[in-house]
Amino acid sequence: MRFDYLQPATLDECVAMLAKWGPSAKIIAGGTDLILNARARVVDPEYVIDITGIPSMSGIEEEGGGVRIGAAVTVRDVSESAIIKERFPLLATAASLIGSVGIRNVATIGGNVCRASPSSECSPPLLCLDASAKVVGPGGSRTIRLDECFLGPGCTTLETDEVLTEIHIPPNKPGTRGVYLKHSQRGSIDLAIVGVAVVGTFAASDGTCQEAKIALGGVAPTPMRARDAERVLQGKVVDDALIALAAQTAADESRPISDVRGSADYRKEMVRVFTQRALRAILPS
Repeated sequence: MRFDYLQPATLDECVAMLAKWGPSAKIIAGGTDLILNARARVVDPEYVIDITGIPSMSGIEEEGGGVRIGAAVTVRDVSESAIIKERFPLLATAASLIGSVGIRNVATIGGNVCRASPSSECSPPLLCLDASAKVVGPGGSRTIRLDECFLGPGCTTLETDEVLTEIHIPPNKPGTRGVYLKHSQRGSIDLAIVGVAVVGTFAASDGTCQEAKIALGGVAPTPMRARDAERVLQGKVVDDALIALAAQTAADESRPISDVRGSADYRKEMVRVFTQRALRAILPS
């Protein structure tokens, strides 16, 4: 494994490097996936561009009631951020369930998104929170809604000469509650067999569900929104029967495969079980 290691000091330098070397260059921040894949010859970059020294790639900042997260922010920092815990606790929970402490100390939120793993822990909460990604390339910057970012395992809508610089999460509406649940064989150190994120906005007057968002991980080629299940809940007072129907609808929407960690039928059943648990957890008291 041989490559040229580059450390741009600014975003402009990084973009110029990507424009020059294109597909032969890879971005590195934490390197928890890239180095393993390079050693296994899954990828063979000629140039590795380290973005951790670029100031604009760091920091978690309040932004009009929402939050901006730099792409090079570590997963551990996301899980322990006071702003994230207060405003978007389901994202803090998801980040805390990624790998070991050692992995969380170096893995980054941008890498977790760009990896485009079907079992990504952070992507389902971000989908439910209507997050967007800012990417920059030679042609300038553009914003991508996260639900339009994933194309397949390891594949996003970013071009080879673009870099993700930050993630934006808009403010929650009043009466919004959310939760993330992960099912795996050995706790956080394992990939999610099934991950379920749920966000609901409820009317203060009668508890009517004004808006529901359900996102699933590990049960389709990409993290996905269960939009049919969301429609089951919207505009209604949520009770046990409605929760059961929404959970079954989410299971029916999922498209899992069978592998060493579980059969497709088992994953569908776990979608139903964990969606039901998540929905019960966010109901107003």
